[in-house]
Amino acid sequence: MAGGNAIRGSRVGAGPMGEAERGETAPRLRVSFWCANGHETQPSFASDAQIPDTWDCPRCGFPAGTERDAPPDPPRTEPYKTHLAYVRERRSDADGEAILAEALAKLRGEI
Repeated sequence: MAGGNAIRGSRVGAGPMGEAERGETAPRLRVSFWCANGHETQPSFASDAQIPDTWDCPRCGFPAGTERDAPPDPPRTEPYKTHLAYVRERRSDADGEAILAEALAKLRGEI
């Protein structure tokens, strides 16, 4: 026997809504944006809204601009650096040898 609740799975206010219930839609303007990969995105904006200079491409995530022939450059990503790579940027090999010698002398009880 099936359950007795006829509105199961719906929510309050759900159902088809027409223009009469929602009111008139604001006038819209579709603007084309192109990314460095050549993807075109056409978001719609209210006709009186300020159009942004860049828009994130939904396909690749690169920034997109309104000029097809001159899209914005993709962001430059730095490769992951380990802690040791950062230490090597700050200290030379000679500094590292001096610090190691000092630490070993401290462990041996020479200092």
